[in-house]
Amino acid sequence: MDASATSSTVYIGIDLAWSDRNQSGVACLLGDPTGAALVGPPALLDDLEAIVARVEGYAATCPAIVAVDAPLVVPNLTGRRPADAALSAAFRRYEAGAHPANRRLLARDGVVRGERLVELLIARGFRHVERIDAEAGGRLVTEVFPHPAMIAIFGLERTLKYKARPGRSAGVRLEAWRRYQAHLAALSNADPPLRGHEALVQTDVAALRGRALKAYEDRVDALMCAYIALYAHRWGAARCRTFGNLRDGYIFTPVPQW
Repeated sequence: MDASATSSTVYIGIDLAWSDRNQSGVACLLGDPTGAALVGPPALLDDLEAIVARVEGYAATCPAIVAVDAPLVVPNLTGRRPADAALSAAFRRYEAGAHPANRRLLARDGVVRGERLVELLIARGFRHVERIDAEAGGRLVTEVFPHPAMIAIFGLERTLKYKARPGRSAGVRLEAWRRYQAHLAALSNADPPLRGHEALVQTDVAALRGRALKAYEDRVDALMCAYIALYAHRWGAARCRTFGNLRDGYIFTPVPQW
């Protein structure tokens, strides 16, 4: 990042693949709690070392908040974390429950990918936190989950059904994608505002198939994670909540104004 940006913060969103067989989306915003802009197109990266190197490049001269869509603390061998259950109960009526996270499901050779990412970032001066406070400083990393965040930020009554699922038609997904893109475009007038993402959200999703559509999904979800970091930096505990804790596992997310 350019040295002229030293008074700003970078907000980095990582849509972390649960396996190294798949690529992860990484997006970066530059700004402050009053608003930020997308820094180049979101990247697709293969391994943790490449992700960490990209984060380091973005955060070379700026404070940084990294928001990761993946379980970062998974102490339980089976079942689900208390945080997963608590968030799912709170967001049940919105159909925005969390996937069960456990070591039997996520660990490869005893290593959970999200936990290893945190270790690598801590070694580079980041602090693992269970929440982002308004106008917090430093180099921070936290776990987020876009689906409940979208409920809160976009004012949705139900989650957007844009992801591939058994029995979900292409038509349903396309309509959900159009709504998702419209909501993202409207963030240019939100509080805090997002800028520089117009080309990304104007992509013709109907022209994408297979891997191309999945790659686009990963990039857009990374952008959403980055915006969650920005939103949290603006609002903190006034509009965000942590389910769980650093010991047993947690999820940090914007919440509707219940």
